[in-house]
Amino acid sequence: MSHVKRFQSIPMSKSMRGLCKEEDYAFLETSGSSTEGYTEDKVALEDDWKDKKEACRHLEWEHQEKERLRGIEESKKEKEQQWRTHIAEVTSNQKKTLQDRLTRLHRFREFQRRILAEEEEMEGVAVDQLFPGITGHQD
Repeated sequence: MSHVKRFQSIPMSKSMRGLCKEEDYAFLETSGSSTEGYTEDKVALEDDWKDKKEACRHLEWEHQEKERLRGIEESKKEKEQQWRTHIAEVTSNQKKTLQDRLTRLHRFREFQRRILAEEEEMEGVAVDQLFPGITGHQD
């Protein structure tokens, strides 16, 4: 019962001391030596915790930054695609407009030719009717 003398400073009833064996006090020896280093361990643990927390914050910041940059990149791509679509539509509309103008111009030229041909026929008939002997044969 040498352990009883060693751990007398621990408040405990006499009946409880009698029930406890030396093995029960073994943890007190290790914890007694660890109380001296407790503050050092506590500081070290707090530093580790702070470091881990800072690392987590840094990782979170990096993740958010990557997400922000990805969002910007997607936005740029989307705007570029919209611009290409817009340019394609404008080009298509211009081609269609030019094609329509070309078709109308061809129709107009065709109309002009037909009218001129009709006028020439009518002029020839009118001259023949007005001057029957002149337009015939001239020697």
